[in-house]
Amino acid sequence: MEYSRYKITNTKKRIYIFSTKSFKRMLQITNKQDCCGCYACVQRCPKQCIRMESDEEGFEYPIIDKEQCINCGLCNKVCPQTNTSYSKQPINIYAIKHPDQEIQLQSSSGGAFSLIAEWVIQKGGVVFGAIFDDNWNVIHGYTESISGLEKLRMSKYVQSKIGLSFIHTENFLKKGKIVMFVGTPCQIHGLKLFLRKDYENLITVDFVCHGVPSPKIWKIYLNKTAKTNDIKQISFRNKKLGWENFSFVLQYKKQKSLSETLRKNPYLRGFIHDIYLRPCCYVCKNKSFKSGSDFTLADFWGIKNTYPNLYDKNGISCLTINTIHGMEIFPNMNIQGTQVNYNKALQYNPSFEHSVKMHHFRKLFFKLIHYIPFNQLVITIQIINKLYKLIIRK
Repeated sequence: MEYSRYKITNTKKRIYIFSTKSFKRMLQITNKQDCCGCYACVQRCPKQCIRMESDEEGFEYPIIDKEQCINCGLCNKVCPQTNTSYSKQPINIYAIKHPDQEIQLQSSSGGAFSLIAEWVIQKGGVVFGAIFDDNWNVIHGYTESISGLEKLRMSKYVQSKIGLSFIHTENFLKKGKIVMFVGTPCQIHGLKLFLRKDYENLITVDFVCHGVPSPKIWKIYLNKTAKTNDIKQISFRNKKLGWENFSFVLQYKKQKSLSETLRKNPYLRGFIHDIYLRPCCYVCKNKSFKSGSDFTLADFWGIKNTYPNLYDKNGISCLTINTIHGMEIFPNMNIQGTQVNYNKALQYNPSFEHSVKMHHFRKLFFKLIHYIPFNQLVITIQIINKLYKLIIRK
């Protein structure tokens, strides 16, 4: 049992009163793998006594003010890490590309997100998703216009800050607005637990998630690469060299843009090699469609081998329909796609069901990040890892 101490002062002496206040219902995080940083607990707390604080790796975790806590247990009830679901398989799965080639090129894969979002906007709805703020941090925002979808397109390989997006979503839903909420599987699961009821006017969309990199590492890389006020646009998935050979592009306001392929860009290399992902990503509890999302989006990797007639060098989306609600609304969207086999899609995209493995030298990376320049450190960690694997094999 834990105790809260209250101090009462009189003219002669101080008196301390101890209350037998149990915190058994309160969210208890003893292992960082047990928190995905979705902000559900922060937004649902009736006493607003939970705040998020960044750790030394740059990931946010909830801090609870026990003096204000009333032990209602809501923080526990809305946590997607403690309220896990069961594995499922999609009801239907499609290969899709946007009919507008310009939007297809602006999208990470084939533009399936835009097709759903456009339908929602045309119905007078609102679309939530990851955007850049003025300082190129990744946060969750929303739009009610077709033109506003541009800032929501394209993958952003940084953990987005949810903030009060769940509260805003709930407010829109209660007003009768159609809401499309796009996020990682854990964010979608957190939203659904936060709402505590089903809404017919809610469409939830997650994506096959490799894992979320540290916002701190992103800022370290960005600050070493450019001045944020000189940046015009950032793309993690520029398709100038093709969908399968995408590039990281920093477009400046005045000077020549920085463009580096996946193999050359140090930030993308560190991300793909799983060096600085959030701890929970290595043991993700929302793989295999456990989030409860209506739709899941992904790159249709390997389609050149599995369905060569559907291949498009500009990108193909893989869209799965996971719920009865999704099945009911999908025909209304008039999205043209080809139904495919789930196992064939899974063959080249194991992240549908499996988490990545923690990099063996992840801890070393975070210990050295303030002593060795970022670009050099990523290369060094990769070299050390290769040598380690050679030694292990021998």
